[in-house]
Amino acid sequence: MNSKPTSGRSAKLALLWLPPLAFLGLFYFYPLMRILSTGLGRSEEAMVFARVLASPGTQRVLWFTFWQAGVSTLLTLLLGLPGAYLLARRSFRGKALFRAVTGIPFVMPTLVVAAGFSALLGPQGWVNVLGQDWLGLPEPPITFVNTVWAILVAHVFYNLTIVLRLVGDYWERLDPNLEAAARSMGAGTWQVLRRVSLPLLAPAVLAAALLVFIFNFSSFAVVLLLGGPRFATLEVEIFYQVRSLFDLPAASVLSILQLASTLVLTILYTGLAAKVARPIRQRASGQAGRLGRLEGVYLAGIFAFTALPLLALAGRSFTHLGPSRTPDGTIPTGFTLAFYRALFDTGAEAVLAIPVPQSIGVSLINALLTVGLALLVGLPAAWALSRRGRSVFNRLIDPVLMLPLGTSAVTMGLGFIVALNRPPLDLRTSPLLVPLVHALVAFPFVVRALVPALQSIRPRLHQAAMVLGASSGQVLRRVDLPLAGRALLVAATFAFMISLGEFGATALISRPSFETVPTAIYRLLGRPGALNYGQGMALSTILMLITGAGMLSIERWRMGEGQVF
Repeated sequence: MNSKPTSGRSAKLALLWLPPLAFLGLFYFYPLMRILSTGLGRSEEAMVFARVLASPGTQRVLWFTFWQAGVSTLLTLLLGLPGAYLLARRSFRGKALFRAVTGIPFVMPTLVVAAGFSALLGPQGWVNVLGQDWLGLPEPPITFVNTVWAILVAHVFYNLTIVLRLVGDYWERLDPNLEAAARSMGAGTWQVLRRVSLPLLAPAVLAAALLVFIFNFSSFAVVLLLGGPRFATLEVEIFYQVRSLFDLPAASVLSILQLASTLVLTILYTGLAAKVARPIRQRASGQAGRLGRLEGVYLAGIFAFTALPLLALAGRSFTHLGPSRTPDGTIPTGFTLAFYRALFDTGAEAVLAIPVPQSIGVSLINALLTVGLALLVGLPAAWALSRRGRSVFNRLIDPVLMLPLGTSAVTMGLGFIVALNRPPLDLRTSPLLVPLVHALVAFPFVVRALVPALQSIRPRLHQAAMVLGASSGQVLRRVDLPLAGRALLVAATFAFMISLGEFGATALISRPSFETVPTAIYRLLGRPGALNYGQGMALSTILMLITGAGMLSIERWRMGEGQVF
């Protein structure tokens, strides 16, 4: 008797799944299959696969990729877990500001993160330039850039907020009486942590560690700019094989190695994330404790670690620390706006493929198209995932939707190069090529932001609307979307910021006539001269301010139940 309504609901859910699955099939799975066929398809290509795998250079790159990702993850956990505890169990003034500021690095483009550490500790950074001046040294006193420590520190800086938020939010929802009961039975602080807290926190800690490892494993801009020529991850080596050697088969083999690693990690992460999304709820109204002196010092150190590179970047963009000539005069030593004026001076010497205002316009157009595409495919997927009664299918499809999260942007860019180069999908000259790959990168974040908000809508509201004669489309437009409005703004803002800062795939597939802000920054920082360096700092600061404003907006709109990780 109820078979027709049930079959009707199933058909509507199938229609909802059609756009996201078609999008992933056409622009994610098809390019990846083309990479596989390029690396393994014919006998001569299989020989290339064996040759690349046997190469000592490949083995060094593979070892270093895993090593730096593992060490960076360990350092991030060691620094972040105490902060997660304090955010969960302590109350202090400025807590919301602390969360917002420590969250800004994660949404910063990795290129800006690298520029920030260069401005602080690089050869032309504050510490070295002022150190040379004050101490009268002929060479910079600190060698930071082009060392492995630069890579590790930048990765900790970038991913620290994942541990603070994911573990801290989970810890806050645990029943504090469990820890209190253990203390009442004579357990010390270390015993409570080891035997009570950590076992309960294991899903959140492992999920955070896996996600941090994935981001470190696929790191590109940080290694490229801060590691220098001595260090290369799989991501950097793929970029080098494509852009410098034009060896697509070898790049495809390296991409296969990376895919095999990151996709397994992503599937493991989605399983743990499902457990973290259903934490043990706090069943007692325990009061958060006051912040101790040493705890306050620790939080102040975390705040300084987060803020200093960003402040150094902004300050360096307004400061000239030595003599230099511009086409229309001398840049004064000290505070100056010359770098910003040079960015928008069309009469200046041509360093970039197109003028900076045009690059900004290209980036903004790409970001708006990315938001439209990501919401167009992400909203139906999130709405279908949030429907009840499809739990088995949801558990199967959820890891599939998250696969782009575990795939490097450079690999996706390579997939576009080898797949979308012939009719009817010859998009090599299409202005949609860059927004399409940006939408792939943003898609998992959009789904993660929307699903908790849509799941929080009570079924009775749907039932009442249908009783009054509303169709499924009207329920979506008039009930779901208004109630999930804040999450929709969060998803759109994330997609916008991801597009503005994406560099890995863009560096491979963008045309010079459509140069984006990140590629312009890379070009400026890679050229010698104080003027080019200052312009790179200025353009990085502009990008930092835009993404920082987006992060503060997300903090304001963020739903308490939702996670974007």
